[in-house]
Amino acid sequence: MKGQKPKIAIVANSTWNIYNFRLNIIEKLLDEGFEVTVIAPIDKYIHYKEKYPEVTHIALKKLNRDSLNPWKDFRLMLELTRIYKRVNPDLVLHYTVKPNIYGGIAAKLNNIASLAVVTGLGYTFIHNGFVKKITKSLYRFTSGFHRKVIFENIDDRLLFTNYGLIEKDKGISVKGCGVDSSFFSPLPNGIRKEKTTFTFIGRLLYDKGVKEFVEAAKIIKEKFEKVDFWLVGEIDKNNPAAVKNDDLVDWVKEKVVIYHGATNDVKKYIAASDCIVLPSYREAIARSITEGMAMEKPVITTDTPGCREAVEDGENGYLVPIKDVVALSNSMEQFLQLDYEKRHNMGVLGRKKVLEEFDDKLVANQIVDIIKSNL
Repeated sequence: MKGQKPKIAIVANSTWNIYNFRLNIIEKLLDEGFEVTVIAPIDKYIHYKEKYPEVTHIALKKLNRDSLNPWKDFRLMLELTRIYKRVNPDLVLHYTVKPNIYGGIAAKLNNIASLAVVTGLGYTFIHNGFVKKITKSLYRFTSGFHRKVIFENIDDRLLFTNYGLIEKDKGISVKGCGVDSSFFSPLPNGIRKEKTTFTFIGRLLYDKGVKEFVEAAKIIKEKFEKVDFWLVGEIDKNNPAAVKNDDLVDWVKEKVVIYHGATNDVKKYIAASDCIVLPSYREAIARSITEGMAMEKPVITTDTPGCREAVEDGENGYLVPIKDVVALSNSMEQFLQLDYEKRHNMGVLGRKKVLEEFDDKLVANQIVDIIKSNL
C-alpha cells in the first residue's frame, strides 16, 4: 500500500452513472476505511457529494461517450494518465466502455492496479457493424491491462470469453449493480384495483423493446377493457436506437399507452403498477425488473442476457423470446387471468429472489472483496 489508507479511484462516463448505480460501492469502501476518489464528467448529479463529503471528485473533461473520433479518445487517455499519476491510487475501478478501455491503458502506463466492470453491452454489441468490430478489438487489446474484468451477468462474461476478448480465468460475474431493497420495498395497501396496469420503465429505446410493448398493448386492448399500459422514461436522443418522437406521439394519440415522461421517482409508478414489463433485447441486469421485484411486483421480460437471470418463468414472472409480440401479449393475457392471490405470490417470490441475489449490499460486498484481493 502507498499510504495508511488504501486509495481507490472509481471512473465512469458520467456523475449520473455514479449517483444511480455506484453509491453502494462508495459507501462500502468508506465503511471499510478506504480513501475514495471519483473521476467522472460533472453533471447535475454532483449533489451526491453532499452525502459523501469525504469523497474527492475530479471532473473528467475529455470524455465524450458517443464520439467515434480517435483523436478525442487519445486526449481522454492522456487526461486519465495525468490524473492517475497525480492521484496515485492503489487501484482504479473502471465502469463503462471508454473508461474500461482508455482508463486501462492509463493505469498500465502508471503501473497502477486496475479492474474493469462491463456494465452491459448495449447498442454496440446488439448491432453488427464497424463500431462493434473496433470495440471488440480494443477490449481484446486492453483486457491484459486489468487484473480482473467484472461482468454484471453471466452471459456477458461467457460472450467475452468465447470471443477471445479476455482470458477465461480473468472474468468474474456479479448480479448487476444491486437494488436498494430497503427503499424499494413493498407498499402494503391491500387495494384490489378495477384496472390492471402493465408498466414499462426505462429509456425509450427500440432495443429495450418499447415497440413490442406497444404492439402487445394493442392486442390486449382489443380483448380486455380494464387494462392500462404505462410508459415511464426519457428518449435518449444520443442513442441510435432512440424511439422517434413521431412514434411516441402516435402511440399516445391512439391511446395505446399513457406516457408519464421522465422521472427521478420510479417508485411511485412501480407501486401503482400490477406488472412490470421489459421486452429488452439485452441488458446487464435490468434495473427496472429488479426494482419491481423488490416491491413485490410480478414481471414479464425477455429470455435474454441480463433479464433471464432475474426471472424464474412462471414463478415470479414470465419469460418470452425477444422481438416476439405474440408471445409477449400471450404472457400479458396469462397474467390477466391470474387471481389476486396468485399475482401476490408471484410478487412475494420476486422480492425473495432480490433479497437473496440482487440486494445492493450483497453486490457491494462482492465488488469490495474483489478489490481487496487485487490490491
